[in-house]
Amino acid sequence: MNLKEKWLAWSQIPAVRTGLTIIGVLLMLVSPALGILPGPGGIIVFGAGLGLALKYSEWAKRQYVQFKRKHPKKGRWADWGLRRRSARRREQLRKQREAQIAAQAEAQGD
Repeated sequence: MNLKEKWLAWSQIPAVRTGLTIIGVLLMLVSPALGILPGPGGIIVFGAGLGLALKYSEWAKRQYVQFKRKHPKKGRWADWGLRRRSARRREQLRKQREAQIAAQAEAQGD
């Protein structure tokens, strides 16, 4: 069993998931204090906390989905910032749809 498999098994324990979620929330709460310091430290710490919370908390995932539905443009930015694979896939599909629509409009215009 390699290190990745051990971590995956360990991260399925409810107490560990709760602890990692709490660490994520604490990082998000600390980020405004780091924001007053020069540099992008607060943003990076907030992103790390959000990533932990989203990975290990079902409640946070539901809240994130609701946020993205209400604010799709902000949700795209958040996905981009978190470097989510699903965000890259959706962005590629969106660009393909826009290209198809543009091609259809150009074909109709001829």
